[in-house]
Amino acid sequence: MSSGPQGSDPRPEVRDAQTAPGPSAAGRPAAESAAGGQVERRLHPFTPLRRAWVPIAATVGVLAQQGDQAGRWVADLSALLRVAAVAGLILVFGAYGFLSWWFTHYAITDTELRIRTGLFFRRTAHIRLDRLQAVDVTRPLLARLTGVASLRLDVIGTEEKDQLSFLGEQEAVALRAELLARAAGFAPEEAVSLGEAPERELLHVTPRELVVSLLLNLGVWVLLVPGLAVPAVVWWLSSSPWAALAAVLPMLGAVWAGTAGRFLTEYDWRVAESPDGLRLDHGLLDRAHETVPPGRVQCVRIVQPLLWRRRGLVRVELKVAGSNNTVLVPVASKDAAFAVVARVLPGVDLAALSFSGSPRTGSRWVVPVWWKGYALALSPEVFAARHGRLCLRTDIVPHAKVQSVRFTQGPWARARGVADVHVDTGANCTVTARLRPEPEAATLLYDQAARSRTSRATARPDRWMTEPGPEA
Repeated sequence: MSSGPQGSDPRPEVRDAQTAPGPSAAGRPAAESAAGGQVERRLHPFTPLRRAWVPIAATVGVLAQQGDQAGRWVADLSALLRVAAVAGLILVFGAYGFLSWWFTHYAITDTELRIRTGLFFRRTAHIRLDRLQAVDVTRPLLARLTGVASLRLDVIGTEEKDQLSFLGEQEAVALRAELLARAAGFAPEEAVSLGEAPERELLHVTPRELVVSLLLNLGVWVLLVPGLAVPAVVWWLSSSPWAALAAVLPMLGAVWAGTAGRFLTEYDWRVAESPDGLRLDHGLLDRAHETVPPGRVQCVRIVQPLLWRRRGLVRVELKVAGSNNTVLVPVASKDAAFAVVARVLPGVDLAALSFSGSPRTGSRWVVPVWWKGYALALSPEVFAARHGRLCLRTDIVPHAKVQSVRFTQGPWARARGVADVHVDTGANCTVTARLRPEPEAATLLYDQAARSRTSRATARPDRWMTEPGPEA
């Protein structure tokens, strides 16, 4: 799939528009409703069942809040009234789900995707196709059982993702391929016929590798000690099991998120390369299919926990413009992970980076003990900074993604002759080279600004990949 020219329309993107309630084409059959000459489509008929859970959850929350009073209300009703009340609630919940589905439409024009929702107040999202940077397919457990999927749309310059929930699985895959093709510059007729772009698998994380990495997570074991000791102490002091439970729940939640939660999310992790970016497939209960456009990656982080280093394992995380943090590789050998990163940062050889640590003189007085964890590496392509002793983290920023460079020096650091240099990217990410000798930091400030300026002039477009990488 060849890429088209990057959108250069200076107009601001219109995402939300509300109008007063009134007659609308949304109430007519799909074949009669059109937006910009395009036929509007409805979501999968399963959608009303999913949306009915909103008022159900609200009702359950109200009853739980009322507690004993709600119990007395129910006890005062006769058996016939209880049945009638349940039937009425089912009717109301079903009507809400049906009407919210009936008044939701989407349509694709030559330049945008329009999503219209709202029963009383209309909301129309105009998503310009030339601003799309990724379209993800997610399949929650219940959706997988019923053969439907959800599309999440990642648009440049926005924090929240619009969704189409739910579509048939085949329809979702076909729509995703069409949107990506149109975003890449293909004509509408050609985009429909192209279908899903081919892919080549780069990495597969087996369940065994994932379990081993979780067992070697030192942070989880550190949390287990207070997680068991604190509730016992609270119970002994207060003689209240409820106080002990309140003390243990936050720690158990953190342990769950770092073990079972990660296992469910990162199960059967696969990374594949395609013309529209790197594809990530993962999940045990909720299956997710995500796309990472390499041109939008602002920063790459390599994470090496203490117990992983002897086995040569690393974790790779990404900072992508307009998106939340993205995991690229949950765990893999260093060589395998670096090979995947090379597809995100073409021409960058992470194994060849030569790091220079902070000078002993001066640094040890500014940051005792931990100063040994700071290091800096520069190459013609990237700025890389390392920090940490127990968990080593290395942040790599392509010179072309640097938006500003800053020199900072506190009074104590000034007295010891060291300073920090910060580089800022477009993903609210700052990478800091800490505790550098003052003359080196001053030179680095101006040299990095020059490198960033010249690199942006020759950087690849921030769009889809133009062609798949070479075969392994």
